[in-house]
Amino acid sequence: MEDKIAGFVGLGLMGKPMAAGLLRSGWDVVLWNRSSGALADLEKLGGRRTEDVADMRDLPVIVFMLPDLPFIKEVAAGLLESWHTLPPQDGTVVVVMSSVSPSGVQEFGREVERASHGRASVMDAPVSGGTVGAEDGTLAIMAGGTDADFRRLEPLFWAMGTTVRHMGALGAGSLAKACNQLIVGTTTAALAEAAELAERSGMDAGALFEVLAGGLAGSRILEVVGPRLVRKDYSPTGPAKFMHKDLSFVLDSAGRAGVAVPMATAAAELYAELKRQGLGDRDIAVVRQTISQVSDAQWGSVMEGTV
Repeated sequence: MEDKIAGFVGLGLMGKPMAAGLLRSGWDVVLWNRSSGALADLEKLGGRRTEDVADMRDLPVIVFMLPDLPFIKEVAAGLLESWHTLPPQDGTVVVVMSSVSPSGVQEFGREVERASHGRASVMDAPVSGGTVGAEDGTLAIMAGGTDADFRRLEPLFWAMGTTVRHMGALGAGSLAKACNQLIVGTTTAALAEAAELAERSGMDAGALFEVLAGGLAGSRILEVVGPRLVRKDYSPTGPAKFMHKDLSFVLDSAGRAGVAVPMATAAAELYAELKRQGLGDRDIAVVRQTISQVSDAQWGSVMEGTV
């Protein structure tokens, strides 16, 4: 896009380093966040804060990186209301980079279209790569929306990621992210089960993961999450509770498409149990603790949702 200016809403574990990456790439970034700490840090990099998201109404692109769509709708309410009265410039794009419901973001797109009298649109562009990818600018970005919007926003995406793909119409990016989370969530759980089984059988889990890394079981998830599983290091790089949310999007999408997803169904129950155990704010590796606290006899009750 011609003018490298963007609004950025939500400066948490992922949003702050993503906004910092834009600033380092020469973007003029207008910032909003509920708490002021991240804002102060980014102002040192050249960012400009605003007290009201509605003040971003005339920017060509506004990025939202909040935990879920209800938070985005709450924060964006004043923006959309201002557009009802005075539509934005033609071509304004609202970019949802959070992990959200594919069908939900399509409905949000319709809300934005109505509020802006057709002059603004929505792209969903969720990311994968965690806080390390956000800090290094190596995120994978999965975009859904029109071809024209994607072409305009490619410079923005490439400033934050090294793998950028247009997956299809609005909602396709979120579906791609749901598939990503299906793989991440189930693989992490499988590695946690393997570590627990190994150690309870007298084997060193670290040695097991070393040999697995050299064979067909080797993966990026094993490389990144494996060491935390072995050390039982559950300090958050992203709250595990969000995996349950993301897997619910898999189940909803599968229901709409008529696809059986037995792995996702089991994983959704496992991460629901993780939340019931009060572990939702820890790192996803804490799923190992959840597994260690559920006996084989109890698992049937977990799957039935009765514990």
